[in-house]
Formats: sequence, structure tokens, C-alpha cells
Amino acid sequence: MRTLDRKLLRDLRQIWVQCLAIALVLGCGIMVLILSTGTQRSLEATRAAYYEQNRFADVFATLTRAPRSLLAEIARLDGVARVEGRVVFTAMVDLEGKPEPASAIVVSIPPSGEPVLNVPVVRHGRMPRPDHLEEVAVSEAFAEANGLRPGDHFRAVLNGQMRPLRVTGVVISPEYIYTVGSGAIEPDDENFGILWLSERAAASAKDLSGAFNDLTLTLARGAEERAVIAGVDRILAPYGGTGAYGRDRQPSNIFIEGELKQLGTMATVLPPIFLAVSAVLVNMVLGRLVALDRAQIGLFKAIGYKTWAVSTHYTKMTVGIGLVGILLGWGFGWLLGHGLTEIYTRYFRFPSLLYRPGAAPMAISGLLGMATTVLGGLSAVRAATRLAPAVAMSPPAPPVYNRGWLDRLGGLLRFRQTTMMILRSLVRWPWRAAVTLFGVSGSVAVLVASFFTFDAIDLILEELFERANRQDATVTLARPVNSRAELDALALPGVMVAEGLYAVPVRLVSGTESRLVSLQGRAQDARLSRLLDNDGEALEIPATGLVLAAGLAEGLGVRPGDRIRVDLLSAPRGTWEIPVSAVIRQSLGQDAYMNGEAFFRLIGQAPQVNMLHLAIDRNALSELQAEVQETPTIARFTLWSDIRRQFEDTLDESLVTMTVIFASLGMLITIGVVYNAARIQLAERAYELASLRVLGFRRSEVAYVLVAEQMLLTLIAIPVGWLVGYGFCMLMAEGFSTEVVTIPVVVTRRTYAVAALLVISTALASVLVVRRRLDRIDIVHSLKQKE
Repeated sequence: MRTLDRKLLRDLRQIWVQCLAIALVLGCGIMVLILSTGTQRSLEATRAAYYEQNRFADVFATLTRAPRSLLAEIARLDGVARVEGRVVFTAMVDLEGKPEPASAIVVSIPPSGEPVLNVPVVRHGRMPRPDHLEEVAVSEAFAEANGLRPGDHFRAVLNGQMRPLRVTGVVISPEYIYTVGSGAIEPDDENFGILWLSERAAASAKDLSGAFNDLTLTLARGAEERAVIAGVDRILAPYGGTGAYGRDRQPSNIFIEGELKQLGTMATVLPPIFLAVSAVLVNMVLGRLVALDRAQIGLFKAIGYKTWAVSTHYTKMTVGIGLVGILLGWGFGWLLGHGLTEIYTRYFRFPSLLYRPGAAPMAISGLLGMATTVLGGLSAVRAATRLAPAVAMSPPAPPVYNRGWLDRLGGLLRFRQTTMMILRSLVRWPWRAAVTLFGVSGSVAVLVASFFTFDAIDLILEELFERANRQDATVTLARPVNSRAELDALALPGVMVAEGLYAVPVRLVSGTESRLVSLQGRAQDARLSRLLDNDGEALEIPATGLVLAAGLAEGLGVRPGDRIRVDLLSAPRGTWEIPVSAVIRQSLGQDAYMNGEAFFRLIGQAPQVNMLHLAIDRNALSELQAEVQETPTIARFTLWSDIRRQFEDTLDESLVTMTVIFASLGMLITIGVVYNAARIQLAERAYELASLRVLGFRRSEVAYVLVAEQMLLTLIAIPVGWLVGYGFCMLMAEGFSTEVVTIPVVVTRRTYAVAALLVISTALASVLVVRRRLDRIDIVHSLKQKE
């Protein structure tokens, strides 16, 4: 083994803990990059394979009723590869032993027994036979939540008629990977599911024999989606078509796209913090080692070692640290990514797991990690090779100190000598102090960004369930009815207040931008379900004009005062130019709203309702649920307490785990920075600290010099970290927001306080570990070492 290599091993043995700390910080950055990009790529690959194998449609459309002969005309459109017409409607489900009614979407199966598109995957049992009207297949999530297995029986209200059904199979479908019912914000597997019936049974229940009310199709290679959608809309318009849309508007696919976007944001925002801190730590440790090796470097060069050999010697150390960090990051990133992908697979109901992180993220993360450590140590390596042998072998010139403003200020304030030592150290070596400040502030920023999600969710919950939606239950009607239904609802058991609204599909068009959304006509004096302004206060719906959610307005590029085209996609159908009266912040959903009276006056119809918000007496809930199950005009009954419980359960399962992981990573930055800084300070000031002991200072007073300096830097870094953390919160809110969910940027004092306390406690623990080494210092050896 070469001499320089033996020296390298000896150096690593002496500072292996510091090197490991740096490697762990670097590994965290690599791990987050592999975790997020690997999971993102794997989900994309899993979804793509699922969509292709089970022929997931490209275009979707709903309508009122059309003869099946119309399918041939649609199939002849340029760009259409396959087309399928179905019968789809909502039904109430009566499960034995379950007091509250559940709801489901009923999807017809063609006479051949297998759909042309959106082919379900049978997990247990089989699909219903075409000639058996009582057979049904149920979605896996709904079956598991309610303990349904092949052979079980239940009843369902199909278009007002109670029908007994028998389960023949448990299935999943690419169309319903993420199942959210109308008006819901999270999957409620216990109260909402998907049912597959034979076409004969579904058409008979809906009175659609020889007709269809739902259309799906796939595009030919190279086809233009917009042109096909325009053609489909033209053909379906006379039959009550509500506007065709592509995969980008398909509800299940929207949620998956949102998750993929969030993983991409995670890979963009967090890893640079860890990589930057790693580079600074490498520079700190290697710079100190080079300073100690000054005489040896001069000796090596004097006896014939070339400059490149000495440079390579120190570069090998940075490469070693980089390799350890990269391997740790790859290993833990792969394991956590595989586990996270499995969670997503169960959550989204994919048929199989394809974990394919890919070679590209591994290679890119490896190159980034190695570049981080090598570049971080570059200035230290240059310092090692720049000195001539004679200069390097001579001791450095002692620094010249003068009594400055700090000394005069300390004398005026009567600071102790140990305190003055701390202050002089910060002023005379500002770069070393700045390194610690940078690292600790980065740790604070990561912690603030980790905990801010709780603040955002708390605000969403408060606005959604306490300010905006104060109703106890929401009833979705099977068809629009006269507004007198509000009075009829008051006759139901336990109903104290009933407010109706009318939701219709519309296309909003502004310039080249358009969106298919739901337009809700609301009463101006509504008190149960309210809109909130940007300050979170109740907004009275303007007498005229539209109220748009901020995300929707941004996507259309409109502001209050602009006029927008509204295409009504249900009877009586029509097009109007309507001004935008207000834009509101809405955390969940991207809907449009309008004064109910103004809306019905605009379309020239008598007021109607198709949804009812209810305030109910909880003591009469069981009687109300029993009545609802027997009411054929009710398609869905939703308890808002169930929605909130499901929402919170989902957050507890995913958000808490991810927050704990990233909070731990943030604390690890503090450990790496403070521990290394304290170790370097102890090594460089051993002579001074030993001198204090000889002069009679107690161990606690000497330790104060070491501990207090690091804690003072930590305290100074905390406000900087708060500011940087808020910037990260803004980036995360923008990156995590989707077309369905808008994350508000809100950071409470609690989050700032928790981040500060965690950093302070972690920094104190790290410096106290080094402080124990101070008690073991050999005073005589330290005093001689200076000489």
C-alpha cells in the first residue's frame, strides 16, 4: 500500500464519526431523490401497464339517452379506434346489518360478458352472466370495507325499484382506481362503491333497453383529441350530452396525476438542501484536516511527491465520503421507495406492483452526490497544493489581534472572559460561523416545511367542515325536482333545516382556454353551505355574475369584471356571456357558482333542485336513514361526519408518517452540522481550553466556551431558517396543489416554535456529546501540542 493511502486510512480512523455524519446527510438527499423519483417512475409504469392491458378509454362522455345505432356513427369519426356505449347510473345500496344507506355507481356489462374498454380485473369469483339479472360484481374496496364475498346477497334501489342482488365477483377497474362519490372529497369505501350488472339488468332498471347514457372510446394513433371530442359533442348534443372530456378530466386519473406531481415536487425542493449542507460540511472538515497537515504536506512535496499526488490524496477522502453517502442513499431510497409504491398500489387498487426506479435516477443521484463532495472539498484541496514546500513546513504566521469595538463593548457590559472568547471567535472567524449558520438554518427550514402541512390541513378542515359546510348531511337526488322539495325534506324524520341547490354541467370558455365544471345555482341567503371569501369569511353570492374558485379562474385566465362564455350542457342547453363577479379561495374542488334566482331567470326555467343540504337531529338519524332507503328519488345520502372522519383517517395514515420521516431528516442536518463544528472547534482550541483549566477555571466554565458558541449560532440561525422555511412552504404549496386540491400557504406560530425547539434540543444533544470529549483532554499534551 502506498504511503499516502496508509495516511488516508489513519486520517479516516481518526475522524470517521465526522465523515459518517457527512455521509448520512448526503445519503438523506440521495434517499429523498431516489424515493420520490423512483416511486414516481414506478407509479407511472404501473399505471401505464394497467391502462394498456385493460384498455382504459381516452375519451368519456355522459348523456341522457341515445339509441345504440348512434355508436356506429361515432365510430366513423376520424381518430376513433374503439367505442363502447354503456348504461351508468347511481343507486342506493341496502346492506344487512348496516343502518346507514350506501350508494354506488352501476355500470353495465355488454352481452358478450366482457367490456370492450375499461376491462375489470377479477380478484375473486367471476363476472355476472349476461342472462342472470340478479348477479352483480362489486369493487374490491367496497367489498373489503363491508365484508362482501362471492355468494353474498344484498338489496339495491335501482331507479326507484328495490332489487335483490347476489355477488358473483370482486373486481377492480382502471376507470375507478380512485373511487370518490359525487360531492365527496375522499374515498369512502364503506359507503360508496361500484357495481357491475349485466346490460340487460341495468337497461331494464333504467328503462334504457336498446339505448345508452354513457360513452367511452379510445383514439387511433396520431389522432387529435380535441377534434374527436368536438365531433362527439356534436353528435351527442341532441341526446343530452353533457360534454366529452379526455383522461386529463377523468376523476380517477386526476387524483393519480396529483400524486405524481407531488412526488415530483418532493424531488425538486428537498434534495438540494441536503446536498448543499453536505458540501459545506465536507469543506469544513477537510479544511481543518489540511490546516493540521500543513507541515506534512510541505514534507511530502519536499521529498518529491508531485502536486497532483497530494491533491489526489485529499480528493480520495471526499470520494470515500461521497461513496458511503451514495450507497446509503441508494439502499434506503430503494427500500423506502418500494414500500411507498406498495402503499400506493393498495391505495389506488392497482392489480400488481411494478417497482422500477430506473437507472437514470440512480446515475443522476450518484453523479450529484459525488460532485457535491468533490466540489465541497475543492477549495481545501487547492489550499493543500498551493503552498511551496518551505512555506508549508514553516508554522503559519500567528494572527495579530487588536483591541476593537467588540472588546470595548464587552468591557462596558462587563462580559466574562469566557463570553468574550466566544464573541471574538465569531468575529475573527466569520466563515466558520457562517457555515454553522447555513447548516442549522437549512435544518430549521426543512422542519418548518415538514410541519407546515399540518397547518394547511387544519385550515382546510376548519374552512371545509366548520365555516363553509355546516350541514349534517347532503342528499343527492336521482333527478331534478321542483324547489318545493325543500319543504318535503322538512317532513323527513329529524330534519330541522333544508337548503336546496341546483348543480349542472357547463363548459366555461375564455379565449383558447376551456374547462368542464359543475355550475351550482345557490340561494343568496344560504346558511348551511356557504362560500368563503379570501379572508375565510362568509360571502354573499352576488345578485348577478359568476363566482369562480381561484384555481379555476387562474386556469381560464380571468379576473373579476371579465366576461366568460358559459355553455350549458344539459336541458335547456344554451350559451351565454356572463361576467365574473368574484374569485374565491377554495381548497377542495374547482366549481363555479351563481345566484340561483339569476341562473333560472337566465335559462328561462322555474327553480329546481337536485341536491339538498340538511341540518338534522342526530337522535333521529336512524329513522332518517331508514326513510331515505325507502325513498326512490334519493340517489345518495352523505353524512358530513363520515366525510370528515374518512378525510382525517387518510391524513393520519399518510401525512403523519411522511412528516416524521422528513422531520427526522431535518434533525439529522442539525446533528451533522453542530457535531462537526463542535469537534473542529474542540480540536482547534484545545490549547486555549487546556490553558483555562491550568488557570483555575472549572470544567463547567471551560465547557461553556464550547457549548455556548454552538448554541448561540443555533439561536441566530433559527430566524433565518424560519424565513427560508416559509419560502420552501410556498414552493411546496404550489407543487402539491392540483386541480382538485389547493394547498393554502399558512404557517402558524406553533410550527415555528416546534421547529425551533427540535433544532435547539438536537443541537444541544450534539454539542454535549462533544463536550464529553472535553473532559478527557490531556492538559499537558494539549499545551505541548501548540509548541
